[in-house]
Amino acid sequence: MKYLLDTHTVLWFFDHVDRLSEKALGAILDPANEKYVSIVSVWELAIKISLGKLKFYGGVKNFFAIVEENGFTLLPIKEEYLTQVENLPFIHRDPFDRMLIASAISDEINLITADDNIRQYNVRWLW
Repeated sequence: MKYLLDTHTVLWFFDHVDRLSEKALGAILDPANEKYVSIVSVWELAIKISLGKLKFYGGVKNFFAIVEENGFTLLPIKEEYLTQVENLPFIHRDPFDRMLIASAISDEINLITADDNIRQYNVRWLW
């Protein structure tokens, strides 16, 4: 099974694993599953760090290293994701979440998220 981790999901996995649901943690830890972290999540992290809204030891450089150490695949932004974003309903305005939703829909990946706004879209999700 393929899973895309929402930004909060990957941060909680790295630092607050107790916040993850049992299903989410199980999916992440299962070696048979393919796990992805979007470059969009890294972009969101960089912005929040620069605004002082988030502290992440070692910043973005360390985030990349931890993603790799955990065997997650970094998902780039693809042209089809942008087309998908263009056609998403405006249930939720967060541009990072909208790109994650578009990525998951386009690549038929389950999105691991606790975000109720995301769950309103026609996207496969797990929590």
